[in-house]
Amino acid sequence: MRVITDLHVHSEHSQATGKDLNLANLEKWARVKGVNLLGTGDFTHPKWISEIKQELTDKGEGILYSKSGFPFLLQTEISLVYTQGGKGRRIHHLVYAPDIDAVKKITDWLLTRGRVDYDGRPIFGIPSPEFVERLKAIDERIEIIPAHAWTPWFGALGENGGFNSIKECFQDMEKHIFAIETGLSSDPCMNWRISALDKYTLVSNSDLHSFWPWRMGREANVFELKDLTYKNIINTIKTQTGFVETLEVDPAFGKYHWTGHRACNVSLSPTESKKLNDICPVCKKKLTVGVEQRVEELADRPEGYMKKDAIPFKRIIPLSELLAQATGKAVSTKGVWERYHKLVTKERTELDILLTTPQEELVKASDERIASILMANREGKIQVVPGYDGEYGIPQIPGEAPAVRKPSIRPTSDVKQRSLSGFL
Repeated sequence: MRVITDLHVHSEHSQATGKDLNLANLEKWARVKGVNLLGTGDFTHPKWISEIKQELTDKGEGILYSKSGFPFLLQTEISLVYTQGGKGRRIHHLVYAPDIDAVKKITDWLLTRGRVDYDGRPIFGIPSPEFVERLKAIDERIEIIPAHAWTPWFGALGENGGFNSIKECFQDMEKHIFAIETGLSSDPCMNWRISALDKYTLVSNSDLHSFWPWRMGREANVFELKDLTYKNIINTIKTQTGFVETLEVDPAFGKYHWTGHRACNVSLSPTESKKLNDICPVCKKKLTVGVEQRVEELADRPEGYMKKDAIPFKRIIPLSELLAQATGKAVSTKGVWERYHKLVTKERTELDILLTTPQEELVKASDERIASILMANREGKIQVVPGYDGEYGIPQIPGEAPAVRKPSIRPTSDVKQRSLSGFL
């Protein structure tokens, strides 16, 4: 069976999330999107785990099912804030658990180090090596994956508080780390430039803070499985056998792709930023160093390097984002929703529309212009004004006047487009 997975989500109990981010809405919009396995998110939060126990059933293989049969895998994200090597570290990790009993044991241990009731993504002063060692001692089947590894603020390899390698982060516990989550602001091509990352599987997830389809499944993993079990999911990630592909946004769409300073409307390429010594030319404060610049700093391979036998990927912008740009309206407006629901129906998911629906059907469900935009998206021809310092990138409609931020010192000619030859 082919399974499209989004294994990094949150609940209404995490900070900066929607108040209706519950299991029912996660399932509803996963079905609309075309995602057919979700993480539960936030399993250490007492109210959320109570809802999980009430609404989902574990049939014994580590996958929990809703009453209507939609599957979830037990998952949370933990924030670790500590000092290592004389430097403050702020790192987020994904944690996957094989059953409710393991979740209880994880939570009981974390309660000896702090609270879990104030946030679905709680913070602990536990070093990453100790964190992994203790979780693996609780249950060897528990797995840890560095979340959005390149994000400047909380990524294991990010600029602020991060490390120069996964080994440096986890020390002797690195032997238990078999994957990293690349995050929206990087993609496989960027990660292939660092030879030290060759040993890790690259996974992609949405890190959604709302259930809407422009967040749900915007990045995802596609697996081919004999049976849907926790063990099979983990083994597929570990061995890459049955790992069909990842679905990615253009990394320029991510909020931290380029270096910049949002307060001053400054967005800079790595070359431009280095000329300024990473100092904002407006306020003279340090810029938020973006993922592309950070990758460039650690890379030991040239841009465009193609890793042999790499897991393929497709690069697509969410449908709502494209419709918003095409109509000049906000992503959640009535006009965008009307166009969305003409394309996405009970018979066609959003991912069907984005990936496989024939062009003639797209024309019938919309018009020639929208269909051509969707085909350009499918073919990797959508250019994106890079995101920076918490601002998402801006997709560009091919052949039409460019959408730009104003004011900005970044010249609009720096819109990025990368070749995906061999990966579509």
